[in-house]
Amino acid sequence: MNPEHARDRVREYLGATADAVLRAQAECVDDIVAASGILIEALSAGGKVLICGNGGSAADAQHLATEFVSTLTVDNRRPSIPAIALTTDTSLLTAIGNDFGFDGVFERQVESLGRPGDVLIAISTSGSSSNVVRAAELARASSMRVIGLTGDDGGKLAPLADVAIRVPDSVTAHIQECHLAIEQLLAKLVEDALYPRSDSREKGKGS
Repeated sequence: MNPEHARDRVREYLGATADAVLRAQAECVDDIVAASGILIEALSAGGKVLICGNGGSAADAQHLATEFVSTLTVDNRRPSIPAIALTTDTSLLTAIGNDFGFDGVFERQVESLGRPGDVLIAISTSGSSSNVVRAAELARASSMRVIGLTGDDGGKLAPLADVAIRVPDSVTAHIQECHLAIEQLLAKLVEDALYPRSDSREKGKGS
């Protein structure tokens, strides 16, 4: 590829990513705040967070669970926040897929691990991944709260969610990029609410 053409492609792509983030900033703030409130309420009451998604969204589920269970920054060694990615146990995923079908890989885990008062974060760029939708349906039937992260359409997932954060874009890559930023933000809002830093620690940060 011609170097100047490659530079144009890079600028075009990053511009589209920035546009998607700015639209999310304009349209998703209230839903992000509401979702963080659901998480804070559930965790304060002793609940936990279950997270699921496919492909890149599966990686997001694992990433977000890690931010909760470990910590966002090593200088804030706060207590662990209980969260489980339903995407990481290959033995379990393949067993459920083989025995019950792939559409049940998250639903079965929600049945086993979910309890009333817990929260399911269901991630699907299309909003119509059947295994994610089925997990959300069971979570609602089990008196769990559901937070959906989707694209602009919302699909079948959005109506099932207590809060649906719908990124206003239709390109999968840009939806996923926005999802990652939103997930990091949710973890930050939860951490700040449950384990706030003292003013002295904040002032000393980076000094």
